[in-house]
Amino acid sequence: MILVLGLAGLIWWGGRLFGVARRLRFGLELVLFAAVIALQLTLPDGAPLKTATGGTASLWFILFGLAGVVAAYSVLLRYLRGRAGRDAGATASDPATDAPFRDVELNRYARHIVLREIGGLGQKRLKDARVLVIGAGGLGAPTLQYLAAAGVGTIGVIDDDLVENANLQRQVIHRDRDIGVAKVVSAKAAMEAQNPFVTVRPYARRLTDDIAVALFADYDLILDGTDNFATRYLANRVAVSQGKPLISGALSQWEGQISVFDPARGGPCYQCIFPVAPADGLAPSCAEAGVIGPLPGVLGSMMAVEAVKQITGAGEVLRSQMLIYDGLYGETRRIALKSRPDCPVCGHNTSASAPTGET
Repeated sequence: MILVLGLAGLIWWGGRLFGVARRLRFGLELVLFAAVIALQLTLPDGAPLKTATGGTASLWFILFGLAGVVAAYSVLLRYLRGRAGRDAGATASDPATDAPFRDVELNRYARHIVLREIGGLGQKRLKDARVLVIGAGGLGAPTLQYLAAAGVGTIGVIDDDLVENANLQRQVIHRDRDIGVAKVVSAKAAMEAQNPFVTVRPYARRLTDDIAVALFADYDLILDGTDNFATRYLANRVAVSQGKPLISGALSQWEGQISVFDPARGGPCYQCIFPVAPADGLAPSCAEAGVIGPLPGVLGSMMAVEAVKQITGAGEVLRSQMLIYDGLYGETRRIALKSRPDCPVCGHNTSASAPTGET
């Protein structure tokens, strides 16, 4: 058997040394394999030549199968590298800053790259993207996890809370040992453990007027997963002023909603739809009203999907639309949203009215 493996190595590496074409070397290896299998199947047990070449055909079939898997993996990597390089090269402006994907990244993002709607160019856009997530709680937890897993290059996360025991029923990015740790620190550790090829920027503080403008200026896309209207209105005002899309989610008990607010591209802003905050008691928090544990995962994952589409240009984002998910009855519905001409934030001059009854 060692003699056969040595001969196979001589054919492959020796042929390579003398410039023999890869296809020809591969063909010679197949001929050698076929000859060995023929010997194993035709010679009687105990025959010296059969014993010298392994003694059984089963072993060679196993080795050939393993070699086939390795070869298929190599071919896939070459294909992905070529596709990613071609797509990224079509828009590359500076070879010094447009570094190619590592092999491990190509393998990691292979399911993205083979998608027609994303491809190598879309994955390069994800790698170059800078996304800010407001809140590392129920909605922020799955959103951050999937953005990191998807390969978004720079992810900022701002939150001033510490991990509490009561968070762990739904905020799955945090672990029991993280209780008492700043949520942004816990989230950063989990994201980097998931994907060491992304940069995570934690901001352990509340989003306020004095930092929002400068903070938003560093990012291309804003995701709002907060649970209070003051922060939502602030995020909306700053995002509109900078012409940046705002992906917003909200949830309570069994139901959640998600929309993309983007007045710069023809959609309404958040305040077009919710002109004023509801009176006290009309929109209770999760602590007051309760929330089913997996619901933030559903809505947060939807927010991550919208972010990936927004960055890559795939499909159609939920601009001028709101998707409402009812987990208790397994229903979804989508409603159209329109800008308000008297909106104090975006000031669209279109005749429309905001829908009523959203939660």
